[in-house]
Amino acid sequence: MWPRCRTPALLCASAASQRWHPLAAAVGLAAGVGALGYAITDRAQSESAGVHSKAEVHHRSGMPASVSKKPPAIPDGNGEPPRNPCRVIPRSEVAQHNKEGDIWVTFQGGVYDVTEFVPSHPGGVKILMAAGKSIEPFWSMYRVHDTPETRALLSEFQIGVLPEHERANEPNLSDPYGTDPDRSQKHLTVRSEKPFNAEAPLRSLAENDVTPAADFFVRNHLPVPIIDPDLYELHVSGPGIDERILTLDELKALPKTTIRASIQCAGNGRSAMNSVKAVRGLSWGYGAISTAVWTGVRLIDVLNACGYQPSEDVYHVQFDGYDRDMDNVYGGSIPIGKAVDPRGDVLLAYEMNGEPIPADNGFPVRVVVPGTVGARNVKWLSAVRLAPRESESHWQQADYKGFNPSTDWDHIDYKSSQSIQELPVISAICSPSEGDRITGQAPVTVKGYAFSGGGREIIRVDVSGDGGKTWTTADLSPTDQPEGRHWAARRWTVDLPVPPGVQGPVQLVCKAVDRSYNVQPEQFEPIYNLRGVLCNAWHRVTVTVE
Repeated sequence: MWPRCRTPALLCASAASQRWHPLAAAVGLAAGVGALGYAITDRAQSESAGVHSKAEVHHRSGMPASVSKKPPAIPDGNGEPPRNPCRVIPRSEVAQHNKEGDIWVTFQGGVYDVTEFVPSHPGGVKILMAAGKSIEPFWSMYRVHDTPETRALLSEFQIGVLPEHERANEPNLSDPYGTDPDRSQKHLTVRSEKPFNAEAPLRSLAENDVTPAADFFVRNHLPVPIIDPDLYELHVSGPGIDERILTLDELKALPKTTIRASIQCAGNGRSAMNSVKAVRGLSWGYGAISTAVWTGVRLIDVLNACGYQPSEDVYHVQFDGYDRDMDNVYGGSIPIGKAVDPRGDVLLAYEMNGEPIPADNGFPVRVVVPGTVGARNVKWLSAVRLAPRESESHWQQADYKGFNPSTDWDHIDYKSSQSIQELPVISAICSPSEGDRITGQAPVTVKGYAFSGGGREIIRVDVSGDGGKTWTTADLSPTDQPEGRHWAARRWTVDLPVPPGVQGPVQLVCKAVDRSYNVQPEQFEPIYNLRGVLCNAWHRVTVTVE
C-alpha cells in the first residue's frame, strides 16, 4: 500500500464520551450505515431519478450529470489545493482499492486511504459500498455531515489527488431534496432540513385530540418520493398468499376502516436524555408525536384478498417504502401476530383526518401500526411481504434498538438487541413552557399529553409542583376507544396551587400510569442508551414564580 503523506492522527475522538468518529459522516454514510449516532443519519443515498415498475414512481434523488470545473480543494472548503497532494492517482487506480483491508475513496479531487478507519467504523465492512469511488454522492444526500470538523478529519487520510482532467469531470450533484414538498404552511419546529424532520407544536398537542395536518410531526430518512396515485402499485407476496400487485383503486375497493391513532418517533424526548449524557440523533423535544384519524384498509383484509392461509414459515410481515437510498428502500417489519389480528388494527391508510395523506406523511399509502414505534409505520408503501424473519432493512437491523447504559460506540452490537416494537408509557408537559414566568398566587394550569404503546390505556397522570415531593392527579380527556385498543394519546390538565410565599424557580413534573400499571421511571440514568431512544423518564419543566 502506498505510504501516507500525512502525520499520524488519532482515529477516534480523545474524550471517552466522544468515541464516535466524525469520519463516519464522510465515509460511514457512504457505506449506507446509519448507526453512526449522528443527528439524523440512518442511511446514505444517491439514486438517479427513474421509474419503479410500471408505477413510474419518480424518486426525488435525481443526480443531473452536469460537470464541475472546480479545482481540487482542501476539505475545509476554503478553495485552496488539497492538503498533502503527494502524488497524482488516477481513478482507475483508486477503483482497485475496493475491498476489505484496502479501501480508498475520493472527495473533491482528493484521494483518501481510509483503510485504518474501518475497524472503528460502526458499520464495519459495509464501508465497502463506497470503496474505490467518490463519497460526494453521499454527501449530496446527507449534507448535515458536510462540516468543517468532518472535512478536517478526512484530510488526515489524504494520500494524493486525481489527475487534473479527471478532477475537471467531477459530477456536479444537484440537490436530491430539491423536489421535496412545500412546507410553508406547516407550523412545526424544524430539527433538520435535509432530510426534513420537524416536531409538532406542544400547544397543539395539548389542545387537540386530533392533530391538524399542518401541525403533524414529520420524520423522514430520505427525500420524499413523487408518486402518481393513478399509477400506484402495492406488491404483496410471501408464503401462504397469492402474489398480487394492487392499485390504489383496488385497495379502496376493500372494506374501509377508520381508527384514531398516535404515531411517535422512538427518539421523542431525546433532548432531555441528552441533557443528562450525550446521545446521537435528532435533538427531538417532546413534539415527535402526533395523532390522526386514519382511514384505509386493514392489513388482514388485504392479505385475505390475496388468499391468505396461515403458514408455519411466517413470523413477520415486512414493509418497504418507495423512498430509496443508494442500495435499498426504507423498510421495517412487525410480528405476524400483530399484523393479522383484527383487533391489532394494522392499517394500510390512504386518508389522514379525512383528506388524502400529505406527501410528508406518506402519500398515497402508508402503514399505520397503532401502538408501535413510528419506524415500523412505513410511509409511501411499495411492498408487503410475509417472511420467516424480520426485515433486512438497516432501520430494522441496525437502528431503533435499545442498549444498556454502559454500552458505548466502541462496543455496540446491534445483533444482540431486539428491535423496538411497542412503546413504553410516556407523558409530557406542554404548557407552561421551560423558563415561563408565573405571576401572582393563582393556581397554575398545567397541560400535557400521555401515551402508552400496545393499546394500553392511560389511567392516571400525576403532576407535581415541587419537583416530585407531592403530587396531584390530573384530569384526563375522555376516551371512547375499546379495551386493549387505546391507540391515541390522551390529553390531561390540572390546576396546581402556588403555596403562599413561594417565589423563584419551581420545577413542574409529570408521570403517567397505564392500564398495566407501567409507570415512567424517575430519572434518565437507568434507561440511558447511546442512541437516545425510549426517553420516558419523568418530564420536568422549570418555571419562575414572581
